[in-house]
Amino acid sequence: MFLPAKYRDELAGGLVVTKGQERCLYVFPIREFERITQVLRAAPVTAKAVRDYSRVFFASASNELPDRQGRVTIPANLRAYAGLNRDCVVIGANTRLEIWDAQTWADYEAEQEQVFAELAEEVLPGVL
Repeated sequence: MFLPAKYRDELAGGLVVTKGQERCLYVFPIREFERITQVLRAAPVTAKAVRDYSRVFFASASNELPDRQGRVTIPANLRAYAGLNRDCVVIGANTRLEIWDAQTWADYEAEQEQVFAELAEEVLPGVL
């Protein structure tokens, strides 16, 4: 898969691809993945939700190094999880990229744009 040109410099030193929510894939620069690892390391292992999330998140993580053309290999298990068969979409999502099956993204975006447009309260008080 080709990474969008505007993200290639940041990801040139390596990245981590793992399972994300809503059946997309998360792509993190190495430093951001390390930061998340530290946060989850500090979370209480006595919390079942932390254990469950960490297991799936880390067990599916794959370190990748883009080639000179900005291409990376998406492992078969991650392609299957996200339903990536042919066309996909890569979006910027704050400190990560997300890779979606094109039709799944179109359906999600159509549904969420209306919800977004109708928000009547601040999602992030004091920010937006």
